[in-house]
Amino acid sequence: MNIRVICIAIAIFWLPFYSSAQWIPTNGPFGGDIRCLAVSGTTVFAGTRWGGVFLTTDNGTTWRAVNAGLTDITVMSLAVSGTNLFAGTGGGVFLSTNDGTNWTEVASGFATSGLSALAAAGTNLYASAYGSGVFVSTDDGTTWNRASTPFSDFSQMVQLGTNIFAGTDTGVFLSTDDGANWSAVNTGLPANRYVSSLAVIGTSVFMGTHHEGVFVSTDNGTSWAPINTDLTVTNIWALAALGTNLFAGTYGNGIFLSTNNGTNWTAVNTGLPASTIVSAFGVSGTSIFAGTMEDGVFLSTDNGASWTEVNKGIQNTPIYALALLGTNMFAGAYTGGVFRSTNGGASWIRLGLRFLDMTVHLSCFAVIGSNLFAGTRSSMGFGDGVFRSTDGGTTWTAQNSGLTDTTVMSLAVSGTNLFAGTGGGVFLSTDQGTSWTAVSTGLTCLGVVPLAVIDTNLFAGTYCGGGGVFRSTNNGTSWNNVGLPNANVLALAVSGTNLFAGTQYDGIFLSTNNGASWTAISSGLPPDNMNPGVPETINCITTAGTSLFALPDNCGVYLSTNNGARWSAVNTGLTNTTVRSLVITGADVFAGAGNGVWRRPLSEMVTSVQDSRSDIPEYFALGQNYPNPMNPSTTISYTLPRRSQTTLTVFNTLGQQVATLANGEQEAGYHEVRFDGSELSSGVYLYRLQAGEYVETKKLILMK
Repeated sequence: MNIRVICIAIAIFWLPFYSSAQWIPTNGPFGGDIRCLAVSGTTVFAGTRWGGVFLTTDNGTTWRAVNAGLTDITVMSLAVSGTNLFAGTGGGVFLSTNDGTNWTEVASGFATSGLSALAAAGTNLYASAYGSGVFVSTDDGTTWNRASTPFSDFSQMVQLGTNIFAGTDTGVFLSTDDGANWSAVNTGLPANRYVSSLAVIGTSVFMGTHHEGVFVSTDNGTSWAPINTDLTVTNIWALAALGTNLFAGTYGNGIFLSTNNGTNWTAVNTGLPASTIVSAFGVSGTSIFAGTMEDGVFLSTDNGASWTEVNKGIQNTPIYALALLGTNMFAGAYTGGVFRSTNGGASWIRLGLRFLDMTVHLSCFAVIGSNLFAGTRSSMGFGDGVFRSTDGGTTWTAQNSGLTDTTVMSLAVSGTNLFAGTGGGVFLSTDQGTSWTAVSTGLTCLGVVPLAVIDTNLFAGTYCGGGGVFRSTNNGTSWNNVGLPNANVLALAVSGTNLFAGTQYDGIFLSTNNGASWTAISSGLPPDNMNPGVPETINCITTAGTSLFALPDNCGVYLSTNNGARWSAVNTGLTNTTVRSLVITGADVFAGAGNGVWRRPLSEMVTSVQDSRSDIPEYFALGQNYPNPMNPSTTISYTLPRRSQTTLTVFNTLGQQVATLANGEQEAGYHEVRFDGSELSSGVYLYRLQAGEYVETKKLILMK
């Protein structure tokens, strides 16, 4: 199952924070997924997967983001040509002539926008475009043309004298005429020769592969020889030369060093996290920087004898789960790893729980007493199950005995019982996760995403082509479907006796009677960006007293202060709207976003929503009436982005008009109409909004 979902554990307590007028980032977590490094003079640039470009001018002591004009912050490659800096992103090629202060898109001539590699070689600039081949620019990126190369992709280019070497997924190619012609130079290489990286020392060219280790050529590529003695891992992701020292970055085994052109290798991982994935190197003077795919940037000034984390300012860590345990806040990063803050986000430390498989990530937390539980899952349909920490997250132990499906989507606590929602149903542990028992009888859909508890009622939201919500009143011994049978339910939240369900493309629903009936409450939520006719997928709902927060997919944070009758965006200051988790204190809301943890005072957002009735909405929308079923009256809301001739009418199922609620020109804004059905018979009715060319119809139920 490919499911966009996140689960969180919510607690409420008080921490003293100063007030601010918008979302502001906490002081970390820093680091994350570094895809490339580049050096220009004494300035080092880091290209990141989630946060754009960062630079340091003080040898890594501090970093700052330099993204002005960079419309896509998925930076997969960087290249320096003279005083020009180029960034290859998911949205094309960008140029900065002032060390990243400003960026301009320079992608004229591209057949596709996604870039996997950039290289400045000879007098040309080369770009490797996903699925569309290699492009070349001879005018500093102003114009591009498809390059005449025998390879359709490359990972890196290096230059030795007038020779240019290109590493590709089919081996190495050489050009001796500034890229006009290329020849394969693969003698001595194995059949599986996916080249990940290249480096030059003296007259030797070194090649790193994803599967076969490191090779060297001392005759301009005419022949290659393996140099893997003492190299205990053959999955090489990066190579770099510092003087006569050759560094190899690996997948999950850190860094190796050779001081004799690859004849022998030594692991040099002092100061690096265990199982780190080294994706890039950058050399500046006598310093070498190592970029990793989970842990940010590390620096060595002693030829790799020791490494120091240098991530201050690099906010590039997607946070998928947040939890509170006492006065400690925990943040679960996308690719594994847990961070802890003991001072409300003023500082964070990196803890354990790491995964070598990059597709596995933390999905949720739960707390029982002093025990912290973490669930893991993968978009590939598997996970590593549940882990428990009894020492505040410092160490973790897998707790999977009896857990036959380790794709854990959610965790929920009821008394001393711990429930896990998985891709294979619901599991129960009565002994702090030591053992698990399947409790899925009656679940006709085993893809359980969120879980929620109201008193003795346990609710499970399911995803399997429309599974709806199930309820158990006996700790999961048996289950019954209690509504939304055609919906994929990705989020559940509880406020008193109210149960809220967030769905994929069907909006948000409210039940006040343990699922016996549901009312749609989606007015003001954004439409799906690919299909404006349906609401955006709801990944999470969080409650704070009478306030509700919802996280529509990639749309930031939405708030309702009237039980979901109307929603408004509260995203001021939030530079990354991919928000997957929320946790609420007595005074503040913390959001786990695509670039770290952000904070905003709750009181400010509640006030802003209450005052936002005068704001102009961005699109036409007709909300679901509330309550529904109605007896005998209900409220219908709708939004107009501009002044429009508007009619709102009600029909019975025979198509006969029974009421006109609005008819005339109306100003842009949010509108509500009260419909009284006391003179009508019980049954199903349709109400239709027509505003200019916009027409939408919804169903309501009158039940006397």
